Amino acid sequence: MLMDLSIRIGITDTGARVGDPARLAAQVISGIGFLGAGTILQARGTVVGLTTAATIWVVAAIGLTIGSGSYYEACGAALIVTSVLYGLGKAEKRLLATRRVISGTLRVLPRTSFDELEQIFNSAGIQVLSKSVYEHSDDRTYELKLVGPARQYDIVSGALMRRNDVLSAQFD
Repeated sequence: MLMDLSIRIGITDTGARVGDPARLAAQVISGIGFLGAGTILQARGTVVGLTTAATIWVVAAIGLTIGSGSYYEACGAALIVTSVLYGLGKAEKRLLATRRVISGTLRVLPRTSFDELEQIFNSAGIQVLSKSVYEHSDDRTYELKLVGPARQYDIVSGALMRRNDVLSAQFD
């Protein structure tokens, strides 16, 4: 609609073109880029929202393409974007289901037993391969070697941090 308006608004009754029809489209693209940038976040050392930002931008571009009357190009772009997003979604699910071996550090209050903590790992499908215990005056530190599905580590981290006897949980 905006692209169609941009094209038609610059034409006088005599058919002469006045102004630049690309100006409105350029403003839409920069505005959508600004909105997309707002969806990109940094959390725990990882960047999230890039796919969402790119999708918002490309959908705006497809809308402008339709508005300019280039229906075949818009349909082709929509098919390409849909297939890429579908394929990336499948690949992401497959990668998150793979088993990863990682190191973890768990700081707990002194005299906290590992048995209850290990049950949290086991309930999420994560196995403890090895464990080292370091006693300090103000805490007990467990250095762990873990194996399990990649998507479960965030879930386990949240479950551990909800406990009063866990000071910190870090998985690399």
